[in-house]
Amino acid sequence: MAASLRHLWNSWSIQILVLLSLKLQIALFLFAGIRRRGAHYLPRFLLWFAYQLADYTATYALGHLSIRGARPIVAFWASFLLLHLGGPDNITAYSLEDSKLWKRHLLSAFLQILGAVYVLYEHVASTAASLQLASLLMFAVGAVKYGERTRALMRGNLDSIRGSVKKQPPAIHRHFHPQDKVFKGGELDEESLVRRAHSLFHICKRAIVDYPVIEDDSQGQDTTTTMVVGVKMWRLMETELSLMYDMLYTKAAVIHTWFGYTVRLVSPVAIVASLLLFKLTSKDAHRSADVVITYVLYGGALFMETTSLLNALGSSWTFAFLSTTRWRWLRYAALCNERWDRLRWSVAYLHHLVSIGGRSRYKSRRWSCMIGQYNMLHLCTRSESALLGRLAQVVGLGLNEWWNRGHYSWIIEMPDHVKDRISQHMNKVYTEGVAINSLGMLRNRWGEEPLIRKELLQGILKDSLGVEFQECVIMWHIGTDVFLAKSEGSIAADDEEASLDVEAIKVISNYMMFLLVEQPDMLPGLSQNRLYQRTCENLVNTRRSTYHRHNNDPSFCAKLKNLFRLQDDHASKSRVTDREELAKTIYDEYESKGFSHDSPRLPYVVKLAKQLLTMEENGTADSVKLVLDVWTDILVYASNKCSRKAHAEKLNSGGELTTILWLMAEHFYQIYLDKLIKKAKNNSS
Repeated sequence: MAASLRHLWNSWSIQILVLLSLKLQIALFLFAGIRRRGAHYLPRFLLWFAYQLADYTATYALGHLSIRGARPIVAFWASFLLLHLGGPDNITAYSLEDSKLWKRHLLSAFLQILGAVYVLYEHVASTAASLQLASLLMFAVGAVKYGERTRALMRGNLDSIRGSVKKQPPAIHRHFHPQDKVFKGGELDEESLVRRAHSLFHICKRAIVDYPVIEDDSQGQDTTTTMVVGVKMWRLMETELSLMYDMLYTKAAVIHTWFGYTVRLVSPVAIVASLLLFKLTSKDAHRSADVVITYVLYGGALFMETTSLLNALGSSWTFAFLSTTRWRWLRYAALCNERWDRLRWSVAYLHHLVSIGGRSRYKSRRWSCMIGQYNMLHLCTRSESALLGRLAQVVGLGLNEWWNRGHYSWIIEMPDHVKDRISQHMNKVYTEGVAINSLGMLRNRWGEEPLIRKELLQGILKDSLGVEFQECVIMWHIGTDVFLAKSEGSIAADDEEASLDVEAIKVISNYMMFLLVEQPDMLPGLSQNRLYQRTCENLVNTRRSTYHRHNNDPSFCAKLKNLFRLQDDHASKSRVTDREELAKTIYDEYESKGFSHDSPRLPYVVKLAKQLLTMEENGTADSVKLVLDVWTDILVYASNKCSRKAHAEKLNSGGELTTILWLMAEHFYQIYLDKLIKKAKNNSS
């Protein structure tokens, strides 16, 4: 058996590698877009694996040809391997680290191209002229596409973007199509929305590298205010961030240039010419299997390059390119006569026909509206008899924490009323301009803005905000659950607004805790993992002592059921009751206790909940609305103070809510500046 496998590999290894390389390229082309809206771990892992394996396979096959030699027709495949190393247009970098290593990739490209030259010179140079010319054409296409990928990695690096925006002139909005219409409720048709996102993309591009936005309104062009007011900001921000994804993780930055369009126009023609030359070449001395594989490689290359051409010409980036070109005759011929619009709709229709699941290409530019949820009381009321949980704890190596994060967190679709609450808060903060400095950054610390506005920034409300941001998240997260558990009877069941506020509080609180546990890099300040772990231990110990005190350990049947439980239903009545009981236990346990080194934050948590309950009872303030305002301010602060690099990195896995809020804040700030400029002009006149 081993001998036969070895013989098979020795005889057909290069054929297997070349076909595998082609399959990986097609897989990347078809499924690279799943990252735009986020995906489950398994599809993302498979995509990452294909991305890594594609380069390794093509590189190994090319090295295999260089070392072992090959027949002329097999050596001819080196040109196709270069084309595979160039990769599809819709994925260049899998993460920002790939773009950072563009210099290393440039060296690798140079060596691989030299290797292909060696293979072709050694085994093809002495063959028929038709095969030589066919090889030369395919080599040129492959080398250019490989070099283009390296240039795309360089252009997708944040340092390169920062350098380019410094040289760019002030932004003039020329993509705002005169036929764009805002319908009732701030709705734009999809095409108008994408075009308006292109018009405002300079804000996103400069903000992602922390560079000031400069606009030129000397020619009477549309300002940010004109294009934003009356339009739903969420949809607009989602579309702009998808354009940033294109720039960072695809070849968009190099495709939509004169050189990029020329390459895509010439490549299919060169491949067809090479195919015809190969067809004229005598194949009597070659194995029929190798000839068939060569035709398959030609078919794959022609399919990829033709699709690349159609996608490039029908892309919204082409509209932005045509709108800003200095060749007026081209702009008139393509846009004014609507020739390009007809081409775009044809390409969009083809996309709709062949798309997996029939999903519109526009929807792929949208955020999925899914956010993570994580609750500390939910974790600390977990069953300790779960088989997989115990196994992860025994094995160690960090599996216990990984299991707890994955098993006791969940994903929800963000409710519309939560969006509305956040938008109202941001609009108030940024349009008034009192809470932001001259750079558009928040003046006050996290959570302070609503407390200052209501003159409540004192006592435990001030102390509960903590010294570090993540400390505040932990304290307010537990304190909020304790407050809601103790005040559940005071919230009228028929008060719909109060019920929506309570739901919004839980969603934002659990989301911030999810970021702290799963995505700590998306939060400002120092990590508080030690405090988090210690607080979890305190909560578990508190619950255990209560169980032993009241002798209410789970029954044998309950333990047996929990032993084989694979999923934890966070919304089940029993789990909700467990969380509420633990919250009330915390209140009773620490109500009269002072500071303790064993549980340093829980007394503050209870004091916070008690203060909120007292204010609610005395009518001093609407505690539910106050808590919602504080949590919203904490969320907005996190988005504003998060590093721009973290926002950029998160785009490759669907994006985060905080990233959308960060970009929304940048636009609100530009609107605020427009108002100041307009006011100054009116005063001067």
